[in-house]
Amino acid sequence: MTALLEVKGLTKHFALKSGVLGMQRGAVRAVDGVNLQVTAGETLGIVGESGCGKSTTARLLMRLIEPTAGQVLFDGVPVGSRELPLREFRRQVQMVFQDSYSSLNPRLTIEDSIAFGPQVHGLPGGQAVQRARELLDRVGLDPARFAGRYPHELSGGQRQRVNIARALALQPRVIILDEAVSALDKSVEAQVLNLLLDLKDAFKLTYLFISHDLHVVRYISDRVMVMYLGEVVEIGPAGAVFDAPLHPYSRALVGSMPSMDPDARTQAPPIAGDPPNPINPPSGCRFHTRCTLAEAVCAQRSPPLAQQGNQDHAVACWVQVVGSGHTLAPATALPREREPA
Repeated sequence: MTALLEVKGLTKHFALKSGVLGMQRGAVRAVDGVNLQVTAGETLGIVGESGCGKSTTARLLMRLIEPTAGQVLFDGVPVGSRELPLREFRRQVQMVFQDSYSSLNPRLTIEDSIAFGPQVHGLPGGQAVQRARELLDRVGLDPARFAGRYPHELSGGQRQRVNIARALALQPRVIILDEAVSALDKSVEAQVLNLLLDLKDAFKLTYLFISHDLHVVRYISDRVMVMYLGEVVEIGPAGAVFDAPLHPYSRALVGSMPSMDPDARTQAPPIAGDPPNPINPPSGCRFHTRCTLAEAVCAQRSPPLAQQGNQDHAVACWVQVVGSGHTLAPATALPREREPA
C-alpha cells in the first residue's frame, strides 16, 4: 500500500556549546536516521524508554524543531516544498500533547481555542464557532456547559478532550498523539482511548500513538515501532512484536509488562543498567552494552533494519541476519512461504 506519511533518514543532533565563543564540543544524537512509513487508516504505536527519541521524532514530523537531516513526505510530496508548504501540511497533520493544560491558552475560552485554528486558515468566524461547538459535542462535552469555560475550570480528562477537538477542527488526515493519555487516571484513560477509536472510524483518521504504557499501545495499535537511543530497532504488526519480539530490547520491554497472573510475574529484571550517553553512543549496535546476547560483531558494526521473511516485520539485530558472524545467527535464509494459488 502507498504510504500516506513517509520518513527517510530523519536525524536531529542538538549541538553542545561551551566557552565564551560558544564553540561546539559535541552533540546530543536525539534521533539518528529514523525511517518509517504510515499507511492511511492505520495506527502506528511508538514505544521505548525515556530519552529514546519518541517525542523528538514527533516534533520533527510536525517541524516544531528543524531536523539536522532527512526528509518527510506526505502523500509522496516533500513537506516544506512549493507543492506542500508547511502551513498546508499542518492543516492535514495535527498533534495532541501530553500536558493538557499547557497546550491551551489560559486566556481563551474552550470555544475560542477550538475555533482559532479554522479562523487562521480562512474559515469565517461564525462557521468556526459552529464547528467548535459540534466538535465539543462529538468528544462528549456539552457545548452549553463547556463552550464558555476556561482551561483551569476543567479536569485533566476534559482538557484532553478539548485538545482532541481542537486537533480535529482543521479536519486533518493524521493525528500525532504524544503521551496523550499518560497523565490521566485509568478510568478516564479508558474513556479517552475509546473516544479515539470512535473518532478514527468516524473521521477516517490515521494515528501515530506514542506511549510508555505497552498495554495501551497493544490495545490501540495496528503496528508498533520500537526505538532505542535515537534509532529504530524493530517495527512490525502489533501482535508479532508483542507475542514474538525479535530484538532483545523488544523482548525486555515486553517482559517488563505487569501481569495479573501471580504465576507469570517477573522475578528478575528483564533488562539492567541505564541507556548509554546519547552524546557518545556505543559503536556498532547501541544496545550491545546491555544485551545478554552481545558478541564481538555487535560492538564492531551497526546492524541494518532488515525485513524478516515475507512479513511486514523488520528488526536491527545481528542475531537475525544470515551469516552475520554471530553464533546465534542462521546459517542460511529460511525458505519463503509460497503465495496461495
